[in-house]
Amino acid sequence: MPAATSPDLALYVHWPFCVSKCPYCDFNSHVREAVDQARWRDALLADLAHEVAALPGRRLGSIFFGGGTPSLMPPATVAAILDAAERAWGFAPDIEITLEANPSSVEAARFADLAAAGVNRVSLGLQALDDAALRFLDRAHGVDEGLRALATAQATFPRVSFDLIYARPDQSLAAWQAELARALSFGTEHLSLYQLTIEPGTRFATEAAAGRLTIPDGDAAADLFEATRALTAAAGLPAYETSNHARIGAESRHNLTYWRYGDYAGIGPGAHGRRTGHATSRRRKPENWLSAVDRNGHGIEVEDHLAPVTRATEALVMGLRLREGVDLARVEALAEGSAMIDDAAVRRLSAHGLIVRDGPRLIVTEAGALLLDAILRDVVLA
Repeated sequence: MPAATSPDLALYVHWPFCVSKCPYCDFNSHVREAVDQARWRDALLADLAHEVAALPGRRLGSIFFGGGTPSLMPPATVAAILDAAERAWGFAPDIEITLEANPSSVEAARFADLAAAGVNRVSLGLQALDDAALRFLDRAHGVDEGLRALATAQATFPRVSFDLIYARPDQSLAAWQAELARALSFGTEHLSLYQLTIEPGTRFATEAAAGRLTIPDGDAAADLFEATRALTAAAGLPAYETSNHARIGAESRHNLTYWRYGDYAGIGPGAHGRRTGHATSRRRKPENWLSAVDRNGHGIEVEDHLAPVTRATEALVMGLRLREGVDLARVEALAEGSAMIDDAAVRRLSAHGLIVRDGPRLIVTEAGALLLDAILRDVVLA
């Protein structure tokens, strides 16, 4: 996998609406009875125009429609955004255009129109291959409907990924291994596999606080994590990031921009962006974002200049999630002379086989991946 950061820009488009709020989700998603689609299309285009003016002369290497549930977007809105982005910035010849989708039959029926609009990669939120687990996760689809949507996606889009959530309550190692083996049998090029975590402010957090929900403890979760990496590697989809697995060459180019600390623009409610040396964040509540766009021509709430140490820290924390590691020379350049790495900690962790230096790169090993958070606390000085 090439290690260099692409000079191409990435664009993130946030669609905040969902049919219902999942009990584990802390993303910026909202349920509304009605959405003024024409107003939302115009507002997204205005927000995009602001980013174009702030980032002239760039070329787009990837676009990601996230949410929320962007497969609920009218395909005409997707097409309008893509057309405006291409006219303003231009597209790389192999641009990756991803859209997150739920596997309901209603949304799958839009896949052909979304592909015609320009989407060439879909990320499908299957979340589980067990009907009882899907009910626990409060998903609207069942396994059969989800697999029909997956088949439709594979027949429609050149590239397909799907998500699964594991480390669910009472999930045994053997049950997860069987579920993951089945997932691998479908032949997609990319899988996103997330351990269930209890996020503050979610319904699951309320259930956990009341003692009605318990997820696997640290040892059990570690066993599940290690089995996940072993099974995906054996199937030819090794982990290239903490929770993401792909065939060589099929990694998500858009997400690699984040992890390699490249530039990206973000539009829509709650979207974040990184313009070299600056961070942007937009208003989270849909109605507040719309009002801001009407008033200012964009939805930005905060735009900050990032101090060199902040940029270097972000690059380190993101880059060490990757199998390829992080380029320390680039980190040093971002830090502008500030020390960022605890060399004694690196030597100590290297002696335990948890981290290695490979030329200019610092890489967390397979053994260290399970301890990434602790490694970051030890190694990163800022």
